[in-house]
Formats: sequence, structure tokens, C-alpha cells
Amino acid sequence: MTFDFGRTRPPVPDSFGRIGSLEVRLARTAAEVRMAQSLRYRVFYREMSAQAGAGHKFLRRDVDGFDGLCDHLLVIDHDPPADLRRRRKPVVVGTYRLLRQDVAEQYGGFYTADEFEIADLVERHRPLRFLELGRSCVLKEYRNKRTVELLWMGCWGYVQHHEIDVMIGCASLEGTRPDLLALPLSFLHHHAAAPEEWRIRAVPGRYVPMNRIPAEAIDARAALHSLPPLVKGYLRLGAFVGDGAVVDHQFGTTDVCIVLPVSAINPRYFGHFGPPRERLS
Repeated sequence: MTFDFGRTRPPVPDSFGRIGSLEVRLARTAAEVRMAQSLRYRVFYREMSAQAGAGHKFLRRDVDGFDGLCDHLLVIDHDPPADLRRRRKPVVVGTYRLLRQDVAEQYGGFYTADEFEIADLVERHRPLRFLELGRSCVLKEYRNKRTVELLWMGCWGYVQHHEIDVMIGCASLEGTRPDLLALPLSFLHHHAAAPEEWRIRAVPGRYVPMNRIPAEAIDARAALHSLPPLVKGYLRLGAFVGDGAVVDHQFGTTDVCIVLPVSAINPRYFGHFGPPRERLS
């Protein structure tokens, strides 16, 4: 759990929601954080193409220095199938890493600042409160609407509790050759670019142009099909995409920056997850 350097608030809810045997809540113990890290290792390093260092291979967990600063959102299956139950019950099947601005600024900044100029964006919008979303992954057997819905339900409950104004973070396209990702990158550039007030650029030296195909030459249906479900979900909510992509060779991905002001969220989703709460101050 992270420290809250702001004013006193009620405790975070024990649970943000449940659908059948699946529940979404924050990790409560170090052991549960390790379970989230093990899930990340399984997805990023075994299933996908991330390059594991010696420490990751030894621990069989995806670990970095930001884990101790973040809250870890978990989707937990309290009645997993037999092949998963052999190891432990319940089982962590989905996770998100959450880093609030007040905590990040106490300890040197956001994780995403290595790829995108987040400090400039935050400074332009003070005193709005930012939340970084990262390290999202779901166990392969659980990649369905229900699990994704629970992850968003948990994020939204956390945003409500901490009165967050803007969500930011990297979203990844698999692969490190931008020319092979020209269709999704160009589609995002032409159809999801952040307006000037929310514009954020990739850092100098890592900037990869996204405008690789003219707008009139893009097959929108094919482009949408090529986007990862997480990116499509952000776009449905009303998110914007920053200027420029970044190749992450460690994780074998090409990253874009997602910016989602709470004020821009499509109102139709409030009927399901609840409207933004009024501020306490």
C-alpha cells in the first residue's frame, strides 16, 4: 500500500466490485503484491517477448523500484478451475499498477516519464490530480469482457476515492518495428490525437513518428481490429493519445501515451460505473 500525503480520507473500500467468483480490490499484503508480480512475469516474459534479466529469471516475478510506491489493483478468482487451484486459492488473474501524483512527486516522478514528457503536462494542469496506470495484464484464460470490466470498475472506484482528475499511462502495441505497426499508429495519430491542452510528446531521442499512412488511405475497420483490446477500451471511454511513440526493447513493444481526463469520459459509462462524485473540498 502507498502513503497518502494529502488530506485525511476514509479508508479505501475493501472491495470495488464482484462478478460471480471474480472480485476486484487492492492488494492488502506483500504476498498479494508478489502474486501480481508473478502474473506480470508469466504474461510479459513467458507469453510475450519481454527480455528477462537475471533477477527476473531468479525470482520469476516482474519487479522494479516503482512497485513499492504503487497500489496494486487485483482481479481475484475465489473459485478458480482445477488446473490453477492446484497452486493456490484464490488466484490473481488480472492486475493494474496505480501511482498517484502526490506519491510520485515525493519519490522522483512517474514511471512513464522515461518515455513521455509527463512533467510538462502535469505542470500545465495544476492543481488537477493525476494518476498513472501501468503494468496492466490479465491471465490468458481470463481475457474476456468480464475481467476487463472488473479492472475498469476497480480503477474507477480508486479514481473516485482519491478524487483523481486525469489518468495517464503507456499502452503497448506488440512489436518493436514501427513500420510494421504503421496502420494502428497512423490510425491513432489521425483519429485519437490529444487536443493541444492535453498534448504530451515522447521524450527527445526516443520519439518515433506515428503519422506513417495518410488519413485517407487508412482502412478504419482494419485499424481498429489491429489495436489491442486495452487501447480500444481507452478510446471508447474518451481517451486521447499523445504525440509520438516509443520503442521499448526490454518489453518488445511500441508504446503510446494515453491521456484520459475524467471530464472527457463518455457519459454513457457513468450509468454502469456511477457518475463522478463531487469533491469534498
